[in-house]
Amino acid sequence: MSNPSPINDAWTQRWDERYSDPAFAYGEAPNAFLKSELTKLSVGSILFPAEGEGRNAVFAAQQGWQVSAFDISHEGRKKAMQLAEKNKVNLVYQIGELDTLGFKKASFDAIALIYAHFPAAIKSQLHKALDSYLKIDGTILFEAFSKSHLAYQKINEKVGGPKDIESLFSIEEIKVNFPNYEIITLEEEEIELKEGLYHNGLGSVIRFVGRKKTESPIH
Repeated sequence: MSNPSPINDAWTQRWDERYSDPAFAYGEAPNAFLKSELTKLSVGSILFPAEGEGRNAVFAAQQGWQVSAFDISHEGRKKAMQLAEKNKVNLVYQIGELDTLGFKKASFDAIALIYAHFPAAIKSQLHKALDSYLKIDGTILFEAFSKSHLAYQKINEKVGGPKDIESLFSIEEIKVNFPNYEIITLEEEEIELKEGLYHNGLGSVIRFVGRKKTESPIH
């Protein structure tokens, strides 16, 4: 990335503090949307960006996927590796930002972005960069809070999510970030979350399942 990254020590410290609690911040069970959609795909190689404590990566490994994951939080990785050991599966889980991790272009059959709320200044740039690591006909699985979610937070802070609208998503933004995809699912939905300590109650999310048809013209 040409500009200084907004992923700084304060951002890293925030997530290390959250994941240092012995309880799993978002539970040990996989996200319901990820679980439903992943089982529809042929097993292959999958990348989990911003994977935190590993609940989704561990589930994918249990289904036979070859799993790679990354995050900036050492505490998150520590919990993920404990969860993998508990469930007797293997993960390749690295610490760092995407462009430092040595992934090969066009090497994954799927990429799962589950509540991967990167800093607003780089989130679209990261989506476009991640696209280059996905094979043609590979699949993006995406669930994250929509821009409408702020209204739900005002009613119930326990539902979680970023508090600045720039870090939240819209259908239009997903279309712009992934223009080279066949859209299988792209919708804004109100859902009931019950995930660990920090995702509880009604919220608004964007759900996207897309199949890569060509290389992106906007890398």
